[in-house]
Amino acid sequence: MITIYNLIVDAKSWGADIPASIQTARDYYSHVDPRNFFAIIAPINQVLILITIILFWKNSTSLRFYFSISFLLYAIIAILTFVYFIPRDIIIFTSPIEGHTEQIKTALSQWRTMNWLRSLLGLAGILFTFKGLDTFYKTYQPGKT
Repeated sequence: MITIYNLIVDAKSWGADIPASIQTARDYYSHVDPRNFFAIIAPINQVLILITIILFWKNSTSLRFYFSISFLLYAIIAILTFVYFIPRDIIIFTSPIEGHTEQIKTALSQWRTMNWLRSLLGLAGILFTFKGLDTFYKTYQPGKT
């Protein structure tokens, strides 16, 4: 739920006193690019969910359903991140500040609004994963296949 933290803490700070707050955020991120986290973690997460689907494929249709929905939701999050959020991140964190203040404010506002959707998709993904695990543990009987 890092996206909730970003929304409640980071984005509020980024937009607190534009352009000074944007410059502060840029200085803070000058040594590390947070987009790298998502570029690394998203594919790992997708592969792990795919492995889960494969491993539990024969167990039950409901397990396949819950884990597949989770996979789909996290795929949508990854696509949103790369297609929607990264272009706005580039505007917020790398485009020139001078003469682009309104563009930065617009990108930040759009980022905040859509981040709620991304966070809700993540929550739904977690809930479907939990439901899949709950279903497995309710039906799993050691020694039986």
